[in-house]
Amino acid sequence: MSVSDEFYVSNSRFTEPGPQAGWLDGTPRDVAALREASSQLVFHYWAQGDITQHGFPASRGEEINLRYAEDMFARLRELDPTPPGGPRGPLHRIVGCCRDFTLLFVSMARHHGIPARTRVGFASYLVPGWYLDHVVAEVWLDGAWRLVEPQMPAGFRDPVDGSALDLLDVPRDRFLVGANAWTAARAGDVDPARVVVSPDLDVPFLRGLPYARHNLVLDLAALNKHEMILWDLWGVIDDDAAELAPADLARADELAELMADPDIDQLRVVYEADDVRVPPVIRSVTPPGQVPVEVVLR
Repeated sequence: MSVSDEFYVSNSRFTEPGPQAGWLDGTPRDVAALREASSQLVFHYWAQGDITQHGFPASRGEEINLRYAEDMFARLRELDPTPPGGPRGPLHRIVGCCRDFTLLFVSMARHHGIPARTRVGFASYLVPGWYLDHVVAEVWLDGAWRLVEPQMPAGFRDPVDGSALDLLDVPRDRFLVGANAWTAARAGDVDPARVVVSPDLDVPFLRGLPYARHNLVLDLAALNKHEMILWDLWGVIDDDAAELAPADLARADELAELMADPDIDQLRVVYEADDVRVPPVIRSVTPPGQVPVEVVLR
């Protein structure tokens, strides 16, 4: 096992299951089975319309702010004491987003000694013609890092061309990790106007190069085992600029170049810069109200 593998085989403060570790002993140890189990653990808070239309009380919308796997698994166990691995009805899942499917998958994989990490970027397989804000896992399999999609159900087909998406080895031209998305948008290989949180969300900061930079920094944090919530803000991304100044563009270019070959030792050095390192206290702007709150991290 390499230094990189050893680093990603242990849980972080965000993926650590804590008191729920014994409960996870009953989960499958196979990557494919863990991926399938993860797809049953979260009900996406906006992908299927208002959660109240599906029988959820509005108060359960607060679950989207669950940050730590320990708390997520505790809530899941409260909803259904059966360990992850079998079918779960929607109301027995936590309300969350793509980050949460992936966080729970990575937590379970690491619990079973499988090197895994989260990757923040943009997917082209969610809405045709757009690169949407998304989070997937990356797992060390057969001597290589492979992108694993924990959210989509088995048999998912890419709406762009109708082809079956390999959920255990997502092609890297269909999911662009942070550095690749930034570089492609800067070079014009991907239209920056097509890089968004959602096509219908007309908020300048949540589209184009400003948001590509946001996910670039979140991806750097994730590679350093700080698996943040997508609406967290700190350092260089603690702003709502609709356009980036030349110095900001140059700094993001530098980060993307340094992250292009994600050697763990280099990633640790890059992450130590004050403008990108996650501090003890951050801001978080929770949808849909987008009211910033101060968060003291554990």
